[in-house]
Amino acid sequence: MDDFELIKVIGKGSYGKVLLVRKRDTDELLAMKMLRKENLAKRNQIEHTKTERSVLEKVNHPYIVRLKYAFQNAKKLYFVLEYCPGGELFYHLSRAGRFDEPRAMFYAACTVLAIEHLHFLNIVYRDLKPENVLVDSQGFAKITDFGLSKENILDNRSAHSFCGTPEYLAPEVLSRKGHGKAVDWWSLGALIFEMLTGLPPFYSREREKMFQNIMYSELKFPSYISATARQLLQALFQREPEQRLGGGPRDSEEIKEHPWFAAMDWGRLARKELVPPFIPTSDGTPTVRYVDDEFTRIPPVDSVGHEGRMAEGSPTYADFTYDGSPATIDVNMVEDEPS
Repeated sequence: MDDFELIKVIGKGSYGKVLLVRKRDTDELLAMKMLRKENLAKRNQIEHTKTERSVLEKVNHPYIVRLKYAFQNAKKLYFVLEYCPGGELFYHLSRAGRFDEPRAMFYAACTVLAIEHLHFLNIVYRDLKPENVLVDSQGFAKITDFGLSKENILDNRSAHSFCGTPEYLAPEVLSRKGHGKAVDWWSLGALIFEMLTGLPPFYSREREKMFQNIMYSELKFPSYISATARQLLQALFQREPEQRLGGGPRDSEEIKEHPWFAAMDWGRLARKELVPPFIPTSDGTPTVRYVDDEFTRIPPVDSVGHEGRMAEGSPTYADFTYDGSPATIDVNMVEDEPS
């Protein structure tokens, strides 16, 4: 902790909080995610946290938030991540009400490339929503938060956990018949629908009613959604995973070829050569202008302080420490995992 200056709280959840920090020796601004071990144990989140640590080390992609460092003490785990000063997509969507189709298409395309990379590594993301899509300093979208991810999934049926955010759950997760990579394309549809309308598809304030809608209801589209967008969403909301766009062996390629993305130059997007629809403004100071003040008014202190030095002896979180060296992954060596 001595290596970092704590600046502002930029997020808070049931397991801990996220702070904007500055690394003292380089002046680099980073996001520090602090998780209390006690809270993780109480809520059965230990395995999810270990999965997040594992996934973050494996991935290396321009549209996935990068892990810089990880360490721990007796009471907390610390992930130090790339900082995205544009804040959450949720922040911008909640203020705009909804996005026009070119802006929604741009963020969706960044997300498609990120999920494509995860699926190439046989990782299912399982938590795509506007709160988990961040806007970087240039205006590109990056996904974050891999606590619900599942590794070693090669198909549409091998995973069985009931997990995710209710509004974005795919039917096969609700029916508990086994799920896999295709759930991420259902969630992509939900993200696109929400960007275009301001609300998730099949939404109801009553959770059980919403689950019934996801399983059985016909989705209604506002008149302002283009015919091409409607066609894409209907293809992403196929309830049978194998019939869903992206649910077959070609995965993301089916989605990238859809007419709604006709204007997208995927090669230039992958190289970050396109101009995003919105670029965060900064005056050179540590900006938190795109973070809700319900977070930034919390004092940026580490309540544990410096109590406990590095606690690598903890068998629960052995090998948690990470020093910023990206792993080299041979994707041909990724093996399936017994369910």
